[in-house]
Amino acid sequence: MSAALEQRALKVSIAMTLVVAGLGVVFGLLAGSRSILFDGVFSSLDAAMSGLALGVSRLAVREASRRFQHGYWHLEPLVAALNGAILLLLCFYAFLNAVQGLIDGGHLLAFDMAIGYALAVTLVCTAMTLHQRRLNREADSEFVRIDMHGWLMAALITGALLVAFAIALWLQQTRYAHLTPYVDSLLLAVLTLGFLPVPIGIVRRAMKEIFLIAPSAVDREVQATMAPVMCREGLLDYTSHVAKAGRGHFIEIHIVTRPDFAAGRGMGELDAIREAIAAGLSIPPERRWFTVSFTADPRWT
Repeated sequence: MSAALEQRALKVSIAMTLVVAGLGVVFGLLAGSRSILFDGVFSSLDAAMSGLALGVSRLAVREASRRFQHGYWHLEPLVAALNGAILLLLCFYAFLNAVQGLIDGGHLLAFDMAIGYALAVTLVCTAMTLHQRRLNREADSEFVRIDMHGWLMAALITGALLVAFAIALWLQQTRYAHLTPYVDSLLLAVLTLGFLPVPIGIVRRAMKEIFLIAPSAVDREVQATMAPVMCREGLLDYTSHVAKAGRGHFIEIHIVTRPDFAAGRGMGELDAIREAIAAGLSIPPERRWFTVSFTADPRWT
């Protein structure tokens, strides 16, 4: 993974998110639209979280220090969980605000201005989705992937707002004009419900890593790699432990051998086994904490 490419992608995203956030707040206030204002506030928080993610991505590629001897990978799921939790709370508050607006009878807004905003932001979000997807093919970053999905959701939802505002503008010319004051609050309710899968998914993935739940794909890969290795004479049994934190994978393998194993070749044979196991893993060396130990006593596994 290219750390420089990841950081460049996040910097571009932060800049464009701030532009979208500014448009949302300004147009939301001018048009009197709660749904547009929510979109702007959501984007502002997203920019703040992207800035935090950028800082963590810089730490994550550093070498381990005396204080952080396992590196900084563990910070990535913590930031992702914080990001998801804040966005989840924002969606919940905005949904309650929308329900209150519907109960109060809604309010009028400037649909022509709202349509102009929705059209501009839909184009920006679509362009950013394609841009981040292209960069992440090479960067292979969880942060950029989350960011790309965020832009995609924003494009889809703002596009839906564009269609809804256009329909509401048309309704003003019909006998259903009395329903248009409810459009904004109804859109805000739908908008928040549409956003919910994004923070829920972010929190769910982050909590798996925070609680060190073994990733099944990595566990299966380790088992498949160990199968031919354990056919060697003198190897009796093994245990393995895997976990994932951010971009880092922690893999521990403890092999039980006969007491006289490797008596002839010594450390060279042990290192050859380590090399064979490492060659069977798809995770690149810079993204894994890899340990293979040997013992003749099963108690130490």
